[in-house]
Amino acid sequence: MTRLLPGIAVMLLIMTGCAKEPLNNLNSDEARLYITNRNDSVSFSSYATFRIADSVAVISNNQLQEHARTSYDAQLIEAVANQLTQKGYTRVQAGTTPDIGVTINRIYNDYSGVISYPDYWGGFGGYWDPFYWGYPGYGYYFPGIIGTYTVTDGAVSIDMFDVKNAATNNNLRFLWNGLIRGSGTFLPGTVNSSVQALFDQSPYLTRN
Repeated sequence: MTRLLPGIAVMLLIMTGCAKEPLNNLNSDEARLYITNRNDSVSFSSYATFRIADSVAVISNNQLQEHARTSYDAQLIEAVANQLTQKGYTRVQAGTTPDIGVTINRIYNDYSGVISYPDYWGGFGGYWDPFYWGYPGYGYYFPGIIGTYTVTDGAVSIDMFDVKNAATNNNLRFLWNGLIRGSGTFLPGTVNSSVQALFDQSPYLTRN
């Protein structure tokens, strides 16, 4: 048996060396992040009806830009409505006061920064003899490069508020929030699965 151990060790090393990095092999569904928050002081079964705003708030760098209803927004609204209906809540339309008010937001934030490239060019120009430019005997000079970048981070936020008890509480009390962010967040093909993921991790959010 002891003679087999070195061979086993070698095989384990080979298998480990060939293993792929899990984080580099996530598909777009796996790469998205789903975050939910709830008001622990409320019983969600005490609410019966809901209404969703008929447009989506577009927020850029913490500023409201507009209320929009693109085809993507409409799909998002219906996906949320379908999930709430499956949970036992009844959807009501404008003109009827709901127990739960639902708003949906598309959020975009820009982040900027500076990157220093002390040897950005890597000396690649040196592969061309300066004689090519008519300056034999000269060398190349590569200054350090300072680069700036801007990255836009996007997310979808779904917020639920207590309309039923607004008059009693003198405010619209927060009930639940879901946040979707990451790869493919704004692709129409991911809407239903992303919204479902939020509700799947919120089993307490039910009328039944």
